[in-house]
Amino acid sequence: MTHVLPEMMQAILCEGAGGVEVLRCESQPVPMPGPGQVLVKVAASGVNRPDIIQRLGQYPAPKGHSPILGLEIAGEVVALGEGADPNLLGQQVCALVNGGGYAQYCLAEAGVCLPVPADMPLAQAAALPETLFTVWHNVFERGWACDGERILVHGGTSGIGTMAIMLGKAFGLEVIVTCGGPDKCAKALEIGADHAIDYRAQDFVEEVKRITGGEGVHLVLDMVAGPYVARNLQCLADDGRHVTIAVQGGAKAEIPMWQVMARRLTLTGSTLRARSNTFKTLLAQEIATHVWPLVEDGELRPVMDQVFPADQVAYAHQRMEAGNHIGKIVLEW
Repeated sequence: MTHVLPEMMQAILCEGAGGVEVLRCESQPVPMPGPGQVLVKVAASGVNRPDIIQRLGQYPAPKGHSPILGLEIAGEVVALGEGADPNLLGQQVCALVNGGGYAQYCLAEAGVCLPVPADMPLAQAAALPETLFTVWHNVFERGWACDGERILVHGGTSGIGTMAIMLGKAFGLEVIVTCGGPDKCAKALEIGADHAIDYRAQDFVEEVKRITGGEGVHLVLDMVAGPYVARNLQCLADDGRHVTIAVQGGAKAEIPMWQVMARRLTLTGSTLRARSNTFKTLLAQEIATHVWPLVEDGELRPVMDQVFPADQVAYAHQRMEAGNHIGKIVLEW
């Protein structure tokens, strides 16, 4: 059955930069897919930390990307651009998008669309792309994680942290996480972490040494940066890798370069949003091959915190900013 497209849709935009009061639900033209794109009728949109930072005016959309918030969606493909796979029409997909996710209709590159299993709620599907693409790329591609290695993950109960736990365990890693408080540590262990360190009550450097018998971890997935970087290096084994994906603790760090040289450490990091569509398509293909079978079999599901109606986006942002969430926050349309 052909989907009749309306001319206008509801979308959430920022009226300037600031607190949640700048969020506005407004009528916008429905976008039309260009070459290699599809149009998705959005059922659910993931809420992520970059959305908060963009709302604050500190992370503007890259040139050519939609100014509407939202980097991941799930829904039905209702229109195709030139060259897009015709089999996608009418299919339920989830996708990492270049902005525009907080809307009733959103453009996605056909190459980054992944099929939603029939038994998976679309709110769960919308909670997968951003964390899955980020963790797979940074832990396994940039961080070269291998079966039997140890990883330290900061923010173990965040969306990224919970995905890192689950993917780490699925691919044979020993996972150590840091969390803020005993309740979050308990939840991280329940999700599958091997060890959880309460960074408010314990020195994570000393705890990593104790847990590993002084050997350290092979990889650190860091979203704090700032003063954490030097401490993270103390947690690494020789030839260890340090991967930074956010700078919540500060964009500058003082690094003891003698440690880097003497212990052959690797420091790297990435941001995903500004990468090319070609890169994201290749990444989606890797995920489709190595990870999506786990999703299709029901072995991998996102940890869900709360689903909000789209018109309650301000409450969703407030919940993320409060830092009490465990797993993913999603908007439902």
